[in-house]
Amino acid sequence: MNYKIITDFNRLKQFIDWLPELKDDECYYVMLFARDKYFKELGKPSVKLKRFTSNKQFLLDKIKQLECEVGSYKYGDLVIPNEALCLYIMPNPRSQVKAAKNLTKTLIDKVFSDYNGYNIHQEALTMLQKTPSKVRFMDFDFDYTTIEEMSQKISEIINKESINYIETKNGFHLLVDIEKLDANSKKNYYNKLSKLANVDIKGDELCPCPGCCQGNFTPSLFKPE
Repeated sequence: MNYKIITDFNRLKQFIDWLPELKDDECYYVMLFARDKYFKELGKPSVKLKRFTSNKQFLLDKIKQLECEVGSYKYGDLVIPNEALCLYIMPNPRSQVKAAKNLTKTLIDKVFSDYNGYNIHQEALTMLQKTPSKVRFMDFDFDYTTIEEMSQKISEIINKESINYIETKNGFHLLVDIEKLDANSKKNYYNKLSKLANVDIKGDELCPCPGCCQGNFTPSLFKPE
């Protein structure tokens, strides 16, 4: 039996189609976690299991490749069950060129210091995670509330063309499409949205990948009617 990462093929395909088309130097950054909120035996908030980058063409196939034999994902000797897994993605494209320039500076510093256990491959992935090509989507993470409860307040702050929701296990992510904000919304939208109840993380962030596992839940992408 294999792990099931893709839990709704159509939702995942819809999300991938929705993602912005990439320029030559851009890619998407994806990470598979185990989280203790779904598996208390983990003993820490989260464990990074796999991470990779991809273009849109191969993103679906690369996610499929995560569906290895059950028991392959471990934390020490602890086998990670399927219900602990969460797949996250950064919806803002990452820049290979900007990341390479920043990585070069980091590696030069490391070369002229004593080796402290760094891994060049992991350093490169971390730099890509930190380096957006540009911030197209501003992510606001709402916990312990619903889209239905917050949608009216959100629509009073920003125009509906800029609104994208990802429904999650314990709330939702609001992805504000900055390019589609109208003139009135642009002025103070960030401060106003940040002051709403139940907003946790905000910025250029990882969000649960629609159509894929988040504990025993499948996130979905929604746009307002």
